[in-house]
Amino acid sequence: MTRPFPSNFLFGAATAAYQIEGAAFEDGRTASIWDAFSRVPGAVIGGDTGDIACDHYHRYADDVALMTELGLQTYRFSTSWSRVRPDGGAVNAKGVDFYQRLVDELLGAGILPWLTLYHWDMPQALQDAGGWTNRDTVDRFLEYVGTMHDALGDRVNVWTTLNEPWCSSFLSYTGGEHAPGHTSIAEGLLASHHLLLAHGSTVRELRGRDASLDLGITLNHTVADPADPGNPADVDAARRVDGQFNRWFLDPIYRGAYPADIIEDIRAVDADAVSQFEAAVHDGDLETISQHIDTQGVNYYHGDFVAGAAPAEPPVSGGPATERKGRSPYPSSDGIHSVERGLPRTAQNWEVQPEGLTRLLQRVWTEYAEPAGTVLYMTENGAAYDDVAVVEGGETRVHDAERAEFLRLHLGAVLDAADAGVDVRGYFYWSMFDNYEWAWGYDKRFGIVRVDYDTQERSLKDSGREYARIIAARAL
Repeated sequence: MTRPFPSNFLFGAATAAYQIEGAAFEDGRTASIWDAFSRVPGAVIGGDTGDIACDHYHRYADDVALMTELGLQTYRFSTSWSRVRPDGGAVNAKGVDFYQRLVDELLGAGILPWLTLYHWDMPQALQDAGGWTNRDTVDRFLEYVGTMHDALGDRVNVWTTLNEPWCSSFLSYTGGEHAPGHTSIAEGLLASHHLLLAHGSTVRELRGRDASLDLGITLNHTVADPADPGNPADVDAARRVDGQFNRWFLDPIYRGAYPADIIEDIRAVDADAVSQFEAAVHDGDLETISQHIDTQGVNYYHGDFVAGAAPAEPPVSGGPATERKGRSPYPSSDGIHSVERGLPRTAQNWEVQPEGLTRLLQRVWTEYAEPAGTVLYMTENGAAYDDVAVVEGGETRVHDAERAEFLRLHLGAVLDAADAGVDVRGYFYWSMFDNYEWAWGYDKRFGIVRVDYDTQERSLKDSGREYARIIAARAL
């Protein structure tokens, strides 16, 4: 059966600056928190850094040509705060110029630029002053936002404020798995609020500059299911995962309030941390955070199947540093245990659960986006597998059937959601290229384009060829 996509549906791929650009200390760029964190012994698998990554900074024109070969209609990328305003200070003209050239290359190829302002590369100098735990960082972020709009506002219409603030707050300041690698409940709460305040302040600033801009945010989500729906402890574990992962960000953005049940859950664990958080929420903050957004990006990789009691054999951790740090990114984590349910798993041990994506899109649409008049896009979805490169007819090939099937299944799940009435208008595969996968270093490959990190040779994988076929047909 052939299933067509809606006529207004956009096909794209996504990347992030630190993961692909390289040129970490060229043309005025200074250290970001990831340059510093990647040099902490044991923080990243293999001690890998993003110093070179995919060398996109020097190879962007060829990379855009590859996007054209795939037939991409849009490309989601992030700009590097550390490149544009090194150390959070004065504007770096060479850094701005790179993004002007990239955007011009995209437009020349007929590809819509989809710009994300923050994908985790805060200048280390600002982290030294407290990072996202410091309210002053919001003002420094707005200076950077203004610089980017001054440079690109005439050519870029879609602006995403933040990528996955759950990761850049709780995973980074509470779980210790991402930069800056801290393990404080209070810091995670403060960071989450200041990130959201930066989001709302950015929307207000850009809306004031140009009311025609398409403004939004990208959130990563999970679907939390209780192992036994009849067991109150399992149901409560699922409620707390959902509350700390999904509702903590959805509720203030769409409803102007943090979830009261989760605040009380965390208060029971660390009352002082909650007191610090409540003191940081000033009058007017939630009004700023809850301004109307045009677009919400939805990032989905897998769901969560949880119980209130530990299973006999818990599954392997989904992240490389969680066990090392010994701290859950969930402030209220006691009585939340992952349970095996027999689904296929990726090379990162993440479950493959496409039906969860359909349910997630329906839930976000019905409860949040539709009442607010906000449109949804799938801004990240993808899988790491242990690719094997072979040379056939003098050409490097990767026969990644599992990734191609993952792509088809999740595009099908998006269509299922659309059939159920969800206004979801696009899909960005993560990632366009194999790249620096944060705390995993170069150990895991997500790309539909293979990158040989020694030679920087690019090779289109079978999954990329399958995606190109789907885009050309505009159908599954």
